[in-house]
Formats: sequence, C-alpha cells, structure tokens
Amino acid sequence: MLELAEQLQTQGLDELSRVSSADALEAWRLAYLAGSGKIKSVMAGFKDVPKDQKPAVGAKMNQVKAALEQAFEAKKSLIASSASATVQQLDVTEPGFVSTESVGRAHIITRVIEELCEVFGRMGFEVAEGPELEDDEHNFIKLNIPAGHPARDPADNFYVDDPRESVSPRMIRSQTSTVQVRVMEAAVKAGGGKLAHPIKIISPGRVYRPDTVDATHSFMFHQIEGLYLDRGVSMIDLKTTLLQFARAYFGEDAEVRLRPSYFPFTEPSAELDMKIRLRPDQPARWIELGGCGMVDPAVLQHCGIDPEEWTGFAFGFGIERIAMGRYSIPDIRLLFENDLRFLRQV
Repeated sequence: MLELAEQLQTQGLDELSRVSSADALEAWRLAYLAGSGKIKSVMAGFKDVPKDQKPAVGAKMNQVKAALEQAFEAKKSLIASSASATVQQLDVTEPGFVSTESVGRAHIITRVIEELCEVFGRMGFEVAEGPELEDDEHNFIKLNIPAGHPARDPADNFYVDDPRESVSPRMIRSQTSTVQVRVMEAAVKAGGGKLAHPIKIISPGRVYRPDTVDATHSFMFHQIEGLYLDRGVSMIDLKTTLLQFARAYFGEDAEVRLRPSYFPFTEPSAELDMKIRLRPDQPARWIELGGCGMVDPAVLQHCGIDPEEWTGFAFGFGIERIAMGRYSIPDIRLLFENDLRFLRQV
C-alpha cells in the first residue's frame, strides 16, 4: 500500500505537469480526485492492511491526497490567470455598438399573478395550489353541484372519462374552487375531524372550459380564488376585502360594484364589476371580473365543517380580465399569441 501510494503521487504529479487546458485539468481531477478516481480505488484496499500498519498507510494516503489536491489548485489558478491574460480587452474609446439581443422578462400573466398574490398577501391571505386534473367529487359534488345540474354538461367541461360510464369521472378543472375544497378537507383532517383554526387562502391557477374564443373569452384561462373562513364572517367583510383589493391594485379612484347573482356554492352570491378602460380612445365601461358570495352551508358540510360555528366568503376572478383592465389590453387573444410587438409593450 505504501508503494502504491508513492507511485500514485508520482504518476499524478507527472500527468498534472503536462496539463495545459481547463478541459484537460477537469479530466485529470475526475481521474484522480473524484469519488470514482484513483485515490478512492487505492483506498479501497485499506481494509486488507494489517492492523499494525494501518496508521502509517493512512497517514501516507492522506499525504498523497493533500499533495495532489494542492497541486491541482495551483494548476487551476495558473490556467485561469493564463486564460484571463489572453482575453481581448475592450477599448472604451472605440465607437459604441447596439446589441441586437433583447432582455427577457416574465410574461404579463405571470407578473399579474405575482402582483395579485402580493396584494392579497398584505391582507393576510396565503397561497394554496391544487391539481389541474380533478375528479367529479371536488369539481362538482362538494361544491354543491349535484348530478343532473346543467353546469356538469359535457358540452361545458373537458372530461377525461366519459361521465355517462364512470361513477366519478376525471376532468380538467373548470374552476379553482376545487382548491378551496381540498384546503378545507386538509384542515379538517389536520384538526382530527373538525376545523380547528380559520382559513384564509388564495389559489391562482389555470382552468379550462370549452368556450368560443373571442375578445374576452378563451378555452384556457387563469383564475384566482379566495376563501376566508372564521367565526362571524359576514358579507360586509367580503365587500370590504374586494373594495380594498380594487383600490390597492387599480388605484384609489377604482370604481367597483356588486350585482346580485347565483352560484351553487355561495349564498348569497354576487358578481363583481369594475369600470375599465380597454382602449385609450374609448370611455371606461363596466366589466365583469368574477363571482363572489358567502360560502353555502352545504359546501361546508360536504367538507366536514360545522356551518353553525364557521362562516366565510369566497370569490373568484379571471386573471386575464384583471390584466386587461390594469394594462388596457382590448383583446384576450393578445395574451397568448406570443407577438413580440405586443409583449414588449406590456
């Protein structure tokens, strides 16, 4: 072992002395210092060394390893300094040039999602996520949408399994409300069968509906859902939250209104509209951002939560609609066409 160690050191230093490039240096490191290198291979025989010789052999192997590592670092510094000396220096007195390369940035939808999460984060909402491939139970049943409801029609959803043949067909989710259900289920499970603490979450994500594509509709779009459950939550809390959001994101002069509406999973329910100017040359008009309301007691019961103890509100907005309002984008299709002329403007 002592002779092998001495030979390894001599051979390694000799080969290293002939290395002249960064690639060759890396190949040498892999051959000698890496986990599968020659030092490791020689050390594998240490278990067969007589007990009385182990201290001497161990010391020698440590010495060889240290010597090769030290030589490697010295050669590495030498090659790096040599490479930097040959780099062409920039003459700052030369005429400047314009780069044809453009700097990338996050897509407008990504930026709006981050902005929304930041605004609601300041209100105490945490971000929750869920799967896009959902089942019938979470997308419909636990949201108080029973069998036979028009919202479950195959013409209005993207089913993966045939709903006429499967008891619980899978589908690509049509709303991010499914995340609310999963969060409530997880909270009840963590509380040993009952809700032990308030829930305050938002859940941004993609949703899918077979809509006809036009200036304000797409078959794939983004939603941001909000859910707040606590004791004594009322419609006033919902209205205050939405008003504070609109003023924080769109400015103090933002005009919003709530219109009575109907959703199976909230009662009472409302639509949130906002005055938005989509074109600079046109007046602002009322645009629907999404729905909201107090969580229906049946939804709470489906998730194992006592509606006599807990109340809450929920809302769901179309992120594309918000982006269009914030940045005066007249057509939703511009967000997905990847036209650099448009993307450079927003």
